[in-house]
Amino acid sequence: MSNNPFWSPELNQLKAYVPGEQPIGKEAASPVIKLNANENPYPPSPRARAVLADKSLIDSLRLYPDPQASTLCKTIANRYQLKSEQVFVGNGSDEVLAHSFYSFFKRPEPLLFPEIGYGFYPIYCQLYQISHHSPALREDFTIDLAGYARPAAGVILANPNAPTGKYLALEKIVQLLQMHPDRVVIIDEAYIDFGGESAIRLIPDYPNLLVIRTLSKSSGLAGLRLGYALGQAHLIEGLERTKNAFNPFPVDGIAQRVATEAIADQAWLETHCAKIIATRERVCRQLATLRFTIEPSLTNFVLAKPPEISAQALYLALRQRNILVRYFQQPRIDDYVRITIGTDTEMDDFLRACKDILTG
Repeated sequence: MSNNPFWSPELNQLKAYVPGEQPIGKEAASPVIKLNANENPYPPSPRARAVLADKSLIDSLRLYPDPQASTLCKTIANRYQLKSEQVFVGNGSDEVLAHSFYSFFKRPEPLLFPEIGYGFYPIYCQLYQISHHSPALREDFTIDLAGYARPAAGVILANPNAPTGKYLALEKIVQLLQMHPDRVVIIDEAYIDFGGESAIRLIPDYPNLLVIRTLSKSSGLAGLRLGYALGQAHLIEGLERTKNAFNPFPVDGIAQRVATEAIADQAWLETHCAKIIATRERVCRQLATLRFTIEPSLTNFVLAKPPEISAQALYLALRQRNILVRYFQQPRIDDYVRITIGTDTEMDDFLRACKDILTG
């Protein structure tokens, strides 16, 4: 931990999130197969790209953007048969999550989330001084609802989960909502477009449900930083109050326009998600022939345990070949690597490298 006398005591104790490695400098100049950050391997929707060719964008930069992102919110609402007042947008789902933690979870009871999940959850708890409890996953990394049957400030979980890739069926989410009728349950759906059924259809029946989504994964817009929350109007009103106390203009005008077109282009989304799913299934089959232990995934990544070599050794050997995967030095998953699904060509290169490493 740092001990800078100019920092507040809380900052000196804060443990920051470590994202997937990003090649920079000389390393970035070399060809790198980047399978470590769950980014989409394909360019975004042509409709989204066309926005950036509009010369009127330059003149619009001198003006503040619409603080309510009205057009974008209406487009999102139409996509899911909701109302605009049931939509909140922010700079990536991480900002939406940050506002949600402050808005709903600062309570005497602990917040509940799985022992293995998105690494930002415990960091937000530390940042906002929120106590938390992490029920253990089963041996197969699935969620055991018995661990959530206790007083709580709320519940948050990624579904499908990261980094395990496991999906919790909607009937189980309904059980969670009914366990905590007076507390907010957040379902973080960053990966739902790659498998499973969204919890969005439950929103009309559950005033305590907030669904958070991102354009970083399935829409191929990680560099844009755009995420959104869906829920009944009283929850969105709470997020708006927190946002307006922090920054009333969070989403820039260019991002609003690009995201609006990306959301509207559902055909592109479905086509490219199907491509990634097909590649994922092929990669899983081929990893199995190399005797990897593979956790079933409904995401754009796979959690896999290599045979006869440690996960860390495989990660380092792949890195020497300019192939980046994610290694977590964390109990229960430290013998796995997480592999983002890239293009077919990238995955063929990855599979060849694994075979060379294992036979070498």
